[in-house]
Amino acid sequence: MKRFICILFLLVSSLSYSQEELTRILFLFDASNSMNQKWGRETRLNVAKDILIKSIDSLRGIPNLEIGLRVYGHQSPITATYQDCADTKLEVPFAKGNHDYIINKIKAVRAKGTTPIARSLEASAGDFPDRNSRNIIILITDGVEACDDEPCVIADKLRAKGITISPFVIGLGLDMSYLDQFDCIGNYKSAEDPLAFQAVLKNVVNQALVNTTVQINLNTIYGTPKETNVTMFLYEAGTKNLLYTFTHTLNEKNLPDTVIIDPSKKYDLIVKTLPQKSKYNISIQRNTHNIIELDTPQGLLQVTFDRPTNNNYIDVRVMEKGEHKTLNVQKFQETQEYIVGEYEIEILTLPRRYRTVEIEQSATTTVRIDAPGTVNFRSAKEVTGQIFEVKDNNEFEWVCDLDENVTKDSWTLLPGNYKVVYRKKHLKSTNYTSSKDFSIHSNKSITINL
Repeated sequence: MKRFICILFLLVSSLSYSQEELTRILFLFDASNSMNQKWGRETRLNVAKDILIKSIDSLRGIPNLEIGLRVYGHQSPITATYQDCADTKLEVPFAKGNHDYIINKIKAVRAKGTTPIARSLEASAGDFPDRNSRNIIILITDGVEACDDEPCVIADKLRAKGITISPFVIGLGLDMSYLDQFDCIGNYKSAEDPLAFQAVLKNVVNQALVNTTVQINLNTIYGTPKETNVTMFLYEAGTKNLLYTFTHTLNEKNLPDTVIIDPSKKYDLIVKTLPQKSKYNISIQRNTHNIIELDTPQGLLQVTFDRPTNNNYIDVRVMEKGEHKTLNVQKFQETQEYIVGEYEIEILTLPRRYRTVEIEQSATTTVRIDAPGTVNFRSAKEVTGQIFEVKDNNEFEWVCDLDENVTKDSWTLLPGNYKVVYRKKHLKSTNYTSSKDFSIHSNKSITINL
């Protein structure tokens, strides 16, 4: 049974397409019997037809562009004993202003036969009037080759004739390794739902029309583009006019994914790592694959207790070394990526703890502190007072104030030696000041009567 792949085309873009040379795009459309299977509430055929019709309609008015339509699998029904591997036909030849003709043909298509991808690709070579234009084929299919021909061999023959084979294979919920066979004729994308599908298709048409692609390499300290999964903002250079927003992605080959941006502008790139990295006044070269390099080496930080405890609600304030501005407030036990370098952290326990940490490439820096304990205060009447940590040389560091409106209170403190200094709230004389020393141990609880 054939598995479902769809290689589709959709125009949803704000780019200005100023074609400098004639571009011809041939849509090679699969109308094989498997397209009658369901995708959601509709058949694959109906979904593909609807999207393709909208795409064709959106192509009106683009200068120096001609489109054509070839369909396969739509003439001869497939049976248990027969499949017509010659079932492929140029339904609409290239011409200017043929959009309505193509749309009507698409509407009339019915899915019947087999999937002769290789023979359709080979026949497509004769569909282009000449080699004096950018000749592109966009394949739309829901399955693999069914006629024992070799699409890769045919693709090589077409390239020799100056025809670019660029099917963007969109796998819907498939094991992506299954799509490796398409690598010889184009590239593929993964789409798990219609919204993702539509987003991928937008990228497909932009690349076909603009013929300018961009790859943003977020490099490690070794110069390899392996950093990813951060937000990127592209502004018009020298302004705050935001033009594009992307989540950086590594594709199925673990390489930075290709994006399409308008080559007529210059850009400022802001990458939202911690701290953020920037590159300014970037130029994009037309009709080529551009690579933007930015060093964003990252490692991980985690702050945790040295033994299990229920007190994992602590925050950690993170600052760049030498800076007083808070870079991030990180949750205890969680991991967060930071640019490689030195940082100062303030662990918001009682009492506070401070550390200087080194973030290293692709490694996790773990800071461990003693698990806290609990002190419970009990008194017959309300008291006013403060808790201090006993330091060396008989010095006392303030930890917190007691709640003077209650007679029972509890505090979670790190292990150490403490002094509580207090007075009964209703007693109006300094002479009633009292103090008690106590010690806190990890995961232990003590009660002090005031």
